[in-house]
Amino acid sequence: MRLDDAVLPSSWFPRLATLLPRDASRYSGAMVAWWGAVFYLVVITGRSLVHLLSQDGGATSIAIFGQWGASQLLLAALLWVLLLRYRGLTPLVLLVFLVEPVLRSLSGHLKPLETVGTAPGAALNWLIVPVMGVLLWLSLCPARRKGRSG
Repeated sequence: MRLDDAVLPSSWFPRLATLLPRDASRYSGAMVAWWGAVFYLVVITGRSLVHLLSQDGGATSIAIFGQWGASQLLLAALLWVLLLRYRGLTPLVLLVFLVEPVLRSLSGHLKPLETVGTAPGAALNWLIVPVMGVLLWLSLCPARRKGRSG
């Protein structure tokens, strides 16, 4: 992050075209959204490593199996590449972060598993959804950089 990067947007009206920008290396949204995506990706990476490396794969201690941890880790690696190398795709990454818990919850509703307790992912789904919605909005809103126009 450069010192001239704007933390908050200069306009609160999102530009949907930035969801799939022409120049994927250039991010024009608010840096608070990019940093929020990085923070959440750290959580996702840690979660996937726990599932992958725990003795039972999370089958009884966390609620999902180790094979899913491997898939989560691959997805996290891809998302790290997008956030670090192709910052312009930050809104797309945040859209994935927004849709994933909704689909996971829908899947759990359609095909419920009987568990002893509530898995952390399930418990936090409805906190993550609005947070990711706000971060997605902020990432789509243009942020004026100091010393530059528009």
